[in-house]
Amino acid sequence: MYKKKKRSWVKHLDFIIIDVIALEFALFLSVYLWYGLIIFCEQLMSGQQGLLIGIISPFGEAQNYSMEIMHRLALLLPLVALVYGLLFTDNYDGILRRTKYQEIIPTIKQCIIDYLALFLILARFQYTFYVSRNWLFIYMPVAMFIATYLFRVTWKRIIRRRKLRDLNKSSLIVVAESSTIEHCLSEIAHSPYNEFAVIGAVVVDKDLTGQEIQGVPIIASADTMFEYLRTNVVDEVFLDGNTRASEENLAERLVEQGIIVHMALIHTRNIMSNRIMETYGDYVVLTTSMYIIGNRQAFFKRLMDIVGAIVGLIITAVAFIIFAPIIKFQSPGPVFFEQIRIGKNGRRFRFYKFRTMYVDAEERKKELLDKNEIDGHMFKMENDPRIIPIGRFLRKYSIDELPQFWNVLTGDMSLVGTRPPLEDEYENYALHHKARLSIKPGLTGMWQVNGRNDIKDFEEVVALDTEYISNYSLGLDIKILFKTLAVVFGGKGE
Repeated sequence: MYKKKKRSWVKHLDFIIIDVIALEFALFLSVYLWYGLIIFCEQLMSGQQGLLIGIISPFGEAQNYSMEIMHRLALLLPLVALVYGLLFTDNYDGILRRTKYQEIIPTIKQCIIDYLALFLILARFQYTFYVSRNWLFIYMPVAMFIATYLFRVTWKRIIRRRKLRDLNKSSLIVVAESSTIEHCLSEIAHSPYNEFAVIGAVVVDKDLTGQEIQGVPIIASADTMFEYLRTNVVDEVFLDGNTRASEENLAERLVEQGIIVHMALIHTRNIMSNRIMETYGDYVVLTTSMYIIGNRQAFFKRLMDIVGAIVGLIITAVAFIIFAPIIKFQSPGPVFFEQIRIGKNGRRFRFYKFRTMYVDAEERKKELLDKNEIDGHMFKMENDPRIIPIGRFLRKYSIDELPQFWNVLTGDMSLVGTRPPLEDEYENYALHHKARLSIKPGLTGMWQVNGRNDIKDFEEVVALDTEYISNYSLGLDIKILFKTLAVVFGGKGE
């Protein structure tokens, strides 16, 4: 019987519990050290109700701090930590393989979330009035980080020592050909964090019995393998996918003997690092892409889009009241400019902007193509004569882009992504250019916040967009949004 590998959050449940303990420890230790053990003991010995701790405010006035608040926080913080552990388990991925130096940044990220949760709890129940600002803004965050980091590092050291001397690991042998056996062993045999121990290898196309490869003994050949399995303790067998032997028949014979079989379907060294195993019908497939987004990331990205779009549409309504009359006065015609743009993987959608050009701008574009300043499939021209006077102001501060919040709300676009091309630009794309359309287009993106006015080569635009897709994270989205605000308020639009 094979026990399935644990899901991410279950696999690291011990670290979630450790983080809960660290939070509790940090909470009480920071309180007792900051507010004074002596005062606490005096109040305790005097038998005053509520176990009041005297604290000194920043203004030097004595206040009373009720331990009831601490008890409530002590009950709420573990819940916060557990929710964090379940929703943001990416923080725990690869935690055992991280060194003590690599652990610093993930710990800081978690402590920021935990601290914000603590602050919101204090604000929600109106406890901030009773809490020293020095404790809240200095000592508690420091205690959180120190406790969480030390608890994590200590627990990892305990686990590593236990795994190195673990005698209860499953015994596994590797079956491969002479041309691939070294690669198989290098990938499988030498990690101290495996849940199995490689006790030997079988080379099926040569008789190398008695030799060693990378410190692993060759225990049998194709002819003697089943005799070895009959007389020795073997729990699992790894079958390399490149063996010429009939793997299905071999696997079936092994399973009949009660042995767990792992069949390698494909070598992934030359495949992109983002890959997952899935089933399509009765096929087992390896799915790979530039980036594979998790369900949690997708949920929070869409949630951020919806919240941002609602706020953006309120701002758009204000902008409409101010600029619509000016647009109509300077150039009779519609206030909004509608255009078909290309979205994710070539999907067409209707794109909205405040109109910044004269109504015949599209017809006049053909006359200006020779003045295009970007080398590639995108049109950009400084001092474009098609722009109406107010249009230059709207473009400078990106006000003309505000109606696209509607596209974000309807799901055609995202807050952060790649800018959607025109239909005629898309028709001239080379195959590698389409990589930038593998996600939803965005209001802003890497190109917009990395000197878009200075970039004249379309290949640079594509490179920035594919860099964003390959390295996607919610943190990167937030970083780009803040940079976008700096660009907008700095008047670096167009």
